[in-house]
Amino acid sequence: MKNSIGLGVAGNFAHHLEQAGELKDFENVITKEADAPKGIFPFYLPNSESFLGLYPIGDEVLELPTYEANAQVEPEVAILFDIEYNDNFEVIGLRGRKFTAFNDCTIRKEGAKKISEKKSWCANSKGIAKEWIELDKFEEGGVMDNFHLCSFVKRDGELHSYGVDAPLVGYSYFYKKLENWLIEKMNEQKDFGPLEDISEHLKASNYPKQALISIGATAYAEFGEKNYLQSKDEVFVVVYDARKGSADIESAEDKVILHQVVI
Repeated sequence: MKNSIGLGVAGNFAHHLEQAGELKDFENVITKEADAPKGIFPFYLPNSESFLGLYPIGDEVLELPTYEANAQVEPEVAILFDIEYNDNFEVIGLRGRKFTAFNDCTIRKEGAKKISEKKSWCANSKGIAKEWIELDKFEEGGVMDNFHLCSFVKRDGELHSYGVDAPLVGYSYFYKKLENWLIEKMNEQKDFGPLEDISEHLKASNYPKQALISIGATAYAEFGEKNYLQSKDEVFVVVYDARKGSADIESAEDKVILHQVVI
């Protein structure tokens, strides 16, 4: 995935931005619908000489910044998409290939001008599960219909719910509506407020063939809203088939689990 651009969706689950204290960042961003996501942001840009050129995703360790920072798990689903361009290098299609559990860990950084400034600080800033689930189709009636997303943090031997348990179909924008919105933003989103011009990033990245897109974080459970990450915490982000099993992290059946140790 080091050749894939890494993008995230901001504000695709109700109440997440309010709980994260980031709603004010988007006060001047106008959306077409009240429940629409606020925009997309980069967290990894292949070939970039900026801080976003460092591949930030690990699968076992989550490393906090060396400076004092308030870091929170952002439990998400990440989807690997093939990108289709036209002759003018505009994005005209996205094809979902597979999905997995993702931690878009974020620092609550005062004065950050762009979302991306809160998203990447070292080679283990983020987390992705080792296992993937193949997509039959990214639309209603597909494999994702019955999956849920949840997360936990284990601290001093005690397991706490960090993000609420939510069905993937509970995303504000999902399936074809999300896909069409992503294509629009990849072509048309401008550098404004906390957002960036994604078409320029695609160009600078030599028009990558794939995009790893984290499609939005759930709302926080009480512990997640009130507690930042600490060294020695253990993070669990779970994507599971609600027809066949539960969020139980002791069982790996019918689910994928991202497990990270915080250092």
